[in-house]
Amino acid sequence: MKIALMDSGIGLLAAAAAVRRLRPDADLVLSSDPDGMPWGPRTPEDLTERALAVAEAAAEHHPDALIVACNTASVHSLPALRAVLEPGIPVIGTVPAIKPAAAGGGPVAIWATPATTGSPYQRGLIDDFARGVDVTEVPCPGLADAVQYADERAIDETIAAAAALTPPEVRAVVLGCTHYELVAERIRAAVQQPGVPQLVLHGSAGAVAAQALRRTGALAGTDAGAAAPGLTVLLSGREEQLPPAALAYAEGRLLAAVSPAL
Repeated sequence: MKIALMDSGIGLLAAAAAVRRLRPDADLVLSSDPDGMPWGPRTPEDLTERALAVAEAAAEHHPDALIVACNTASVHSLPALRAVLEPGIPVIGTVPAIKPAAAGGGPVAIWATPATTGSPYQRGLIDDFARGVDVTEVPCPGLADAVQYADERAIDETIAAAAALTPPEVRAVVLGCTHYELVAERIRAAVQQPGVPQLVLHGSAGAVAAQALRRTGALAGTDAGAAAPGLTVLLSGREEQLPPAALAYAEGRLLAAVSPAL
């Protein structure tokens, strides 16, 4: 069984690690676009062209499902990706976890890229799933790039800037960009207020991983007779090793340790 994941960069590591934990025997294909990132500032048409190229590179490895581990690509490119790949390859998009966060009653903050913050897409999710809940949209300029390059100083600075925009009474934070899940505990430490209940972080990695395995009928069980799981890394279509920055995060180290690169 083989699951492919795509993103502009290493934000796909969180969902890939979630797949690995659910199905340690699964082969993984990680397809990203370092030559074209960041995707956020691109026009929807340009972004979709890049996303299709990344998805088609992954499809050449014949996965059983493709996870679009990128909020921006899911917003703008999911219909085009499904039109090209389905029904042969199920395509699973990533949606910010606003619904489960709002179910806790709030107040809720949604950390997202500037392009997503205040967008009709995000506002629609808030209207659909968080009506009546106190929601603050927090733009996080530079955070995804800082995570992508494992720039420790920039990560600290961009998290601190976003935390300063987050109301102190917030009890849940939606991580509205897949890159942010790689620094989730640093975000918690920056936002958590002394003497209040522990802040709840809501990411999407676990849900999309489970949905991909559900779509393939492989959510439960492990193939005990399977060979050691493989890891194929595609960087703008080129077969490479995991980029060094990926190993700065626990999710990247997990994948490197469990799966020899092909």
